Amino acid sequence: MFHPPHPETYRDQLRAFLREDWGTQDWSTAAVPDRPMTARVVAKGDLVLAGIPMAVETLRLTCATLSAEPARHDGQKVAAGTEVLRLRGSSHGILLAERVMLNLLQRLSGTATLTRRFVDAIEGTGARILDTRKTTPGLKLLEKYAVRCGGGVNHRLTLGDGVLLKENHLAAAGGVRAAVEAARRVAPNLVKIEVEVESLGQLKACLDLPEVDGVLLDNMSIDQMREAVALRDRSGRRLFLEASGNITLERARAVAETGVDFLSVGALTHSAPAVDLSLRMD
Repeated sequence: MFHPPHPETYRDQLRAFLREDWGTQDWSTAAVPDRPMTARVVAKGDLVLAGIPMAVETLRLTCATLSAEPARHDGQKVAAGTEVLRLRGSSHGILLAERVMLNLLQRLSGTATLTRRFVDAIEGTGARILDTRKTTPGLKLLEKYAVRCGGGVNHRLTLGDGVLLKENHLAAAGGVRAAVEAARRVAPNLVKIEVEVESLGQLKACLDLPEVDGVLLDNMSIDQMREAVALRDRSGRRLFLEASGNITLERARAVAETGVDFLSVGALTHSAPAVDLSLRMD
């Protein structure tokens, strides 16, 4: 079982999603009788499930008398044809909640499914899969939860969760040393400092700075990453190395085998295809 965000953190968003979908009147639902019914949400393809608590909360916000019984849990691999959720209650309530509920389940499960593919691709290497801040505005909390459901690890949730000095920060500050020293002056002592580098020379500069906790290797070749790991190891520093840029499924294992600690993959949240789930009234 995965611990999802508390409903209070996303309840207002679900209400907004429902209002957006309903508009002023659902004429289609108004045209049919409202009576007690059951319905099933079924996976139409193999997937990793994410979003069941959000689906249940969507149903509750739509109609307080609707009940939902999960048949599978977030983080589980689910085969095509598997029932993942059973609904009972007002047919009008089920119809009103259906599209928003399925959209969330399909999107979040898509992220979890793609994440698991990356996690499986690098199994046994010791490296871990990280998400990025390339999330959908308004859905960041839920998308990052879906990454965890797929076996990935969250990077910063907000800008306040850590210092990541990227190329534009370094340019604005006047170089690696100036940026790092300034960050250490303004950030709380327990906040880690990570620096994005594009060359082994910049990495060497980071290794000379005790304030640096980790280095992001941006768009480096496999050979450059191997050399970066060797430089880190020879230095005796315990800073972590994160590979970023052009991390595809086909390339992921080779990157992980260089010895880096993390692979950050923006595609987990900005390009994961939605999976297919459907709702059927019994």
